[in-house]
Amino acid sequence: MRFMMIVKGTKDSEAGTMPNRELIEAMQRYNEELVKAGVLLAADGLHASSGGIRISYPEPGGKPKVTDGPFTEAKEIIAGYTLIEVKSKEEAIEWALRMPDPHGFGEGQIELRQVIDLHDLMEDPETLAKEIALREQLERSKP
Repeated sequence: MRFMMIVKGTKDSEAGTMPNRELIEAMQRYNEELVKAGVLLAADGLHASSGGIRISYPEPGGKPKVTDGPFTEAKEIIAGYTLIEVKSKEEAIEWALRMPDPHGFGEGQIELRQVIDLHDLMEDPETLAKEIALREQLERSKP
């Protein structure tokens, strides 16, 4: 089971304030634990939404709309993520609870979401086989 720990933004992260050395070291220790346990798939922070672009689809079948950041409501912004693969939802919760406060000021918030499995998403065997082949091709093309 794959889970994404979504780190919510704050006023500081939206202002582009980078984490202090202590927090960076705490996150590195946490990521090392994830690696040693063999559950870490990816982990990254994101730049402030002022440099972001939002693409929306206001009309069914219509042309997409492009909106430049910044976006309002910092608590709705994603500041970073960690993607893990674990055996259960309970294990994912345990790992999420071990993450240091992502912003270091008692303002951190993490949303934990399970990633949809391909087999849940695609019931048609032909479509599923195409998607699996595409993902295998992607893995082979990585350096």
